[in-house]
Amino acid sequence: MIAGLNVIVDNLDYLLWGRAAAGEPGGVLLSLMMAFGAALLALPGGIALACLAWRFTGIVRKALFLWAELIRGIPLIFVIFWMWYLLPLITGSDLPGALTVTLALAWFTAASVMHSVFAGLRALPSGQYEAALSQGFSTRQTLRCVLLPQALRNILPSLVGIFISLLKDTSLAFIVNVPELTTVAGQVNNRVQIYPDPSMSGRPCSRTCWSNITASRSTTHRLVTTASLSSILTPVFHWQTP
Repeated sequence: MIAGLNVIVDNLDYLLWGRAAAGEPGGVLLSLMMAFGAALLALPGGIALACLAWRFTGIVRKALFLWAELIRGIPLIFVIFWMWYLLPLITGSDLPGALTVTLALAWFTAASVMHSVFAGLRALPSGQYEAALSQGFSTRQTLRCVLLPQALRNILPSLVGIFISLLKDTSLAFIVNVPELTTVAGQVNNRVQIYPDPSMSGRPCSRTCWSNITASRSTTHRLVTTASLSSILTPVFHWQTP
């Protein structure tokens, strides 16, 4: 264990940043970059798809859910592998491995975001939509100003869980030789020949990321629960007050 800790300390810069000084980020930095990039694409994309599924019933909703179920039913490692070969054929040029993985993660995560946001919209009372229409709001204004803010607040813990999974899924980038955290940890272990635990050098950094995000998720869940209880109990207290 002491030898393992010495290996981590001696290679900490490489595990955290990779070759960022030479313009080639890796390790924890690249994992976070891919996760944040995919989240920035998947969140608005998933919300837009959920709004389309909520607004248009029939064949549009069925097509969107068929796409989402198809994407979620395919292992993510296959999606990354296929996009690695298909995107150069579509664009006519080779794309960086990190960009390919980011796009695959965003495509995969957008399906989960769509399901969560759509469930949040369907969980709201139908009277709110009808009341907004009676006040002169259009359907688009009702969705943007009345329904969507409430739905996003209610599903915030679910979204945090989705993005925790997204951060963990960056470890699958090894299939296209992207030097993220677990890949550079494996390179360090192969160089120093420490076995039998090939992921030992990556555990402290990854465990720190997971624990911080999990703590944020618990705090968010408590805040959302408190806000929901307050919105329920406040009218009761006002009603009871003479």
